[in-house]
Amino acid sequence: MAAKNGRGKNELPPPIIVKKITVVAAGHHGGAWKVAYADFVTAMMAFFLLLWLLGATTEDQRKGLADYFTPTLVKLKEGSAGANGVLGGSSITDVDSYPNRQGQTGTRTLTVPRDTTGGPKEGAGRIKRFERLSEVKRELESKLSSTADLRRMARQVRLVKTREGMRIDLVDNADFSMFRLGTTVLSTDSRRLLKIIADGVSADSGELTIRGHTDALPWRANRGGNNWSLSAGRAEATRQALLRAGLAENRFHRIEGVADRELLIASNPRDPRNRRISILLMN
Repeated sequence: MAAKNGRGKNELPPPIIVKKITVVAAGHHGGAWKVAYADFVTAMMAFFLLLWLLGATTEDQRKGLADYFTPTLVKLKEGSAGANGVLGGSSITDVDSYPNRQGQTGTRTLTVPRDTTGGPKEGAGRIKRFERLSEVKRELESKLSSTADLRRMARQVRLVKTREGMRIDLVDNADFSMFRLGTTVLSTDSRRLLKIIADGVSADSGELTIRGHTDALPWRANRGGNNWSLSAGRAEATRQALLRAGLAENRFHRIEGVADRELLIASNPRDPRNRRISILLMN
């Protein structure tokens, strides 16, 4: 007989029940906005970096950066071919896709852009032309300093090198005038100067442009003239004097009269130095 409130020796213990509880976290609201926000922040960082670069670099540096990222002819060539062969799927005589007027004749190894001028020897030609103009300038300076009388008149002569060529300015002042007042009649000293200039430029083949200038002094009402006709007439009188001194007719490219629109002394339009003849020996 089992003991009171006891269990029998053969009675099994109660089973142990293990209850497994799986806790499921609440679902989030999605992460797409985080990706979009990250892209936005990256774009803003790149934008402010661009602004900083624009403010911290010079114009030449920005030009260099732009040239660095500009597509080259090699990339244009790669995009224009239909194969990877020697000719890129094209014929030698085909019109290429480069920025030029038309395909090259006979070969495509050289492409001429649309806005290109001159030739392969243009640079060397300009250097030779500059040296020749320098020789003409030295020759004129030597002639004008040969005598005391010429040295006195040489003060009215200015030799200036410009982009168009060498300009010879014959300038009036209070003590010297190329022409009689209000006329197109050359003075004796002016004819001597023009003879020396003609001798100095005769060995050169460049064309000449002659431009007449006046001061801003007004004409009398009853004279019937104006500074436009006077400046043009003086330019033509200079051309005729150079012709008589031995220059050929075909050397003259243009004859101009600009009145008082291109003043040498802009602060004083009536200054006599504004009256001058400019002879441009063109490139």
